[in-house]
Amino acid sequence: MILAIDTSIGSAVAVVGLDGAVRGVAESAGTLGHAEIVGTLLERALAEAGAAPSDITHVAAGMGPGAFTGLRIGIAAARAFALGRGIDVVPVPSHEAAALSHAGEPAGRAAEGRIAIVTDARRRENAITVFEGVTDAGLPRVVGGPELRPQTADLATDPLTAGSEIVRTATIAAAAVGRVAALMLSGGWRPTGALAETEPLYLRSPDVTVGHVPKKVRA
Repeated sequence: MILAIDTSIGSAVAVVGLDGAVRGVAESAGTLGHAEIVGTLLERALAEAGAAPSDITHVAAGMGPGAFTGLRIGIAAARAFALGRGIDVVPVPSHEAAALSHAGEPAGRAAEGRIAIVTDARRRENAITVFEGVTDAGLPRVVGGPELRPQTADLATDPLTAGSEIVRTATIAAAAVGRVAALMLSGGWRPTGALAETEPLYLRSPDVTVGHVPKKVRA
């Protein structure tokens, strides 16, 4: 079974079978307090699935786009669980999970046209990824992004999103993250350690940076 964790917007944990069947879900829509709640959500999802930690064979981590701190908490939780069990982390772009949720089925609406997944990136910006069609594994195919746009941008005329169905997404379902991971695994995914796979999709630098001006020290 796959333990899926995403904190790119709210906090969500799910247990999903390797066949994509959802066994347990625990979610919180709040965009703050990820660290305080993710452990409780993990326990609840496992309990609902009737699963023990030893039943988990893979951990799927939502990799964003998302806010710097919140996103790191979910990824750290996924990596910590995987390290403790000695199993692989499957990195899943959170917008890919949203596109799969919107499609309904892997080979369904995603093949019919172009969709733009839009999530709140804060600072009056949106994060956007555009999908069209599906891959051989049945996953939504990325054709643009992820990129940031001002929330005031006209997405009907923007070169990234023009001609796309605009899908504004307020939550990322951990169950969909797990389903993406299941499709990746059935399609032959194996860990490569590639930086592009394992690094979160922040899209911008964190608010807090290290100062470069040395402080004066008095004797």
